[in-house]
Amino acid sequence: MGFDILGQLNWLAVIVGTIIYFAIGAVWFAPMLFGRPWQRALGWDPAQTAPQMNPMTYAVPAILYLASAIATAMLAAATGSTTLGSGLVLGLVVGVGYALVINANDAIFDPNKRQPLTWFVITGAYNLLGLLIVAVLVSIWH
Repeated sequence: MGFDILGQLNWLAVIVGTIIYFAIGAVWFAPMLFGRPWQRALGWDPAQTAPQMNPMTYAVPAILYLASAIATAMLAAATGSTTLGSGLVLGLVVGVGYALVINANDAIFDPNKRQPLTWFVITGAYNLLGLLIVAVLVSIWH
């Protein structure tokens, strides 16, 4: 596989996958879903003033999700993933093989997390779901 595979990607699928991944995070980490338990797991004191959000707070994750979507689309193209089933397998491979492993390492080795297992489950499940959706999308949308 080389970078010439970038020309074979369905860029609309990559962009839509990125937007969906990002949007799921907006709901996933909202207080009405997993935001409060996630904050507790981090050790966030709700009595503290919330950190200031700025455009970079949202732009950087969006760019990183785009990078993940591009990498997943490249793997889909390189492996010939073109069906729902192969997209699900690719999503599981990428989600479990990369995202969950990285999230688990972060949970284990960050001494500042008050509830590392809770943080891992919430964050890992989000990344697994996001990557599953991206992998299916870039696999089946031709």
